[in-house]
Amino acid sequence: MSYPAWNWFITTLCRASDRDRAPKFFQALKVLGAEGNMGNLDDSPEQKPLAENEVQGTILQLLPRKHFDLIISHNPAGEYTRHIRHEEIGRAVITLWHAGKISGNELWTFAYEDGGKQYLPRPIKTANIYRILPERTWQRKYRIITATYGFDKNGFEAVTTPRAESFWQFTNSVDARQWLNKGSVSP
Repeated sequence: MSYPAWNWFITTLCRASDRDRAPKFFQALKVLGAEGNMGNLDDSPEQKPLAENEVQGTILQLLPRKHFDLIISHNPAGEYTRHIRHEEIGRAVITLWHAGKISGNELWTFAYEDGGKQYLPRPIKTANIYRILPERTWQRKYRIITATYGFDKNGFEAVTTPRAESFWQFTNSVDARQWLNKGSVSP
């Protein structure tokens, strides 16, 4: 939302067959003026780990074959304690970027933490990128969560819609891969 003139392509790897969430995802794309694609990997609360090649293959199947100025993805350490699919996606994106199977100038991974579930997820202020959103941008983001997706205003998704965002930034895949190999807590 901070860069509306950019050509955004948003991919989600899960819930394409979810009759409630799938149409909401595509409506959110319209609201954002973005293109996107949706996969159907398991996203149930009882997630079982998936094979790395399945996650990577799904990403490659959903993304257009083109060069990206910026890739934004989940953090391999997760944004909050133990969302297995987010962690797998973060690892897969870094691996694919490093292998040259995804082409991009730089990669940002979300930089949020929840103190091991001791509090709601919050942006890490010491991350490479930490930005407080202008009120208008935050309101728009919040409306997408509550009005477009229909999440309850007191629910987890709405309550954790951050007024600030933070990211770990990588300008080359070698640094990202080294970070991944050392445990990806902070670069």
